[in-house]
Amino acid sequence: MEMVHKGDVAWMMTATLLVLMMVVPGVALFYGGMVRAKNALSVLMQVLTGLALILIVWALYGYTLAFTSGTPFIGSFDKLFLSGITTESLADTFTQNVKLPELVFVAFQGTFMGITAALIVGSFAERIRFSAVLIFILLWGTFAYLPIAHMVWGPGGWLLTDGALDFAGGTVVHINAGVAGLVGAYLVGKRIGYGREALTPHSLPLTMTGASLLWVGWFGFNAGSALEANATAALAFANTLFATAAAILAWLAGEAFLKGKPSMLGGASGAVAGLVAITPAAGTVGPIGAILIGLAGGLAGLWGVNQLKRLLGADDALDVFGVHGVCGIVGALLTGVFTSPALGGTGAETFSIPSQILIQFKSVVVTIIWSGVVSFIAYKIAAALSGGLRVSEEEEREGLDVVAHGESAYRF
Repeated sequence: MEMVHKGDVAWMMTATLLVLMMVVPGVALFYGGMVRAKNALSVLMQVLTGLALILIVWALYGYTLAFTSGTPFIGSFDKLFLSGITTESLADTFTQNVKLPELVFVAFQGTFMGITAALIVGSFAERIRFSAVLIFILLWGTFAYLPIAHMVWGPGGWLLTDGALDFAGGTVVHINAGVAGLVGAYLVGKRIGYGREALTPHSLPLTMTGASLLWVGWFGFNAGSALEANATAALAFANTLFATAAAILAWLAGEAFLKGKPSMLGGASGAVAGLVAITPAAGTVGPIGAILIGLAGGLAGLWGVNQLKRLLGADDALDVFGVHGVCGIVGALLTGVFTSPALGGTGAETFSIPSQILIQFKSVVVTIIWSGVVSFIAYKIAAALSGGLRVSEEEEREGLDVVAHGESAYRF
């Protein structure tokens, strides 16, 4: 018998609000504090407006392409403009006898697409045209996010059918955004003075505030991905707590060892690294497995924003790939390890770690290639339509707040 539990509905609406809080104010403040004062508002605007654009895309055609049956790579237009979705229509959850109002599921998943697009903004911060950002987000969201979301989570999706595990978006959100950010950092080019002068954060308290809001909101992101107020949600909730704590400690310990001092920026970055790493595994690993994933994520993120960043040579301004890309990959692969019941996970007794790692690796590679190719094309189109991706040297020196929006974050 089909039932709608009011507790599930209330929890999922709350979870949706928590994910929205991750974007604005979470990502906005986290990024806004890390740029120079003359560009703070531009980052806030890119996050806010990008989110708004994506939510409209989601309602018009995003939801139907991601979450209806179609091909293994993309859904159909059966629910174009949310056609047929009413207060009476239900969306399946992970169990077959409990369902949610479909509008709740639509809203929840819409915030996921919104935060994924917002994350990319950090890679090309401080030098990109506002119009180019919006054109890119529109194209990338349509041709990268929606197919990958369908492949991983949608009915009949290729990677889902293949057995890939991604509880809350390691591939769909973090690797996807991380790769798009790295491609953007290469194509937009390095900021003026990069490598020669200090391009330091203007407000670490703002960044700390944003990171804290991200951690709180992430409980909606991860635990909400159970789609019910059940034991799986409780597991994801606990794992989001413990993995993040482990990652903060790992990052700070590594930073103290390498640089002599643990930093506030390192602590905030470590929190995000742990959140990213546990995301694909949140509902399928045990708490100790989550702590180990968090430790790995913290160290991997520290490596990603230091050694790997120098190796890649891209000015990924706010380390979108170094944190979201790298830790997303680490989390996706370790999901294939710690989901094993022998290691405290919820996998079946026949769970095979080598087989699952191979499946996880395939999903990682597919996401990297798909997002990379689509991102490259989308940036090129955005450049053609906006008169170039980058503002002029004079405008970059003046700051994007005044140049793009006619405002200043601070008055001195």
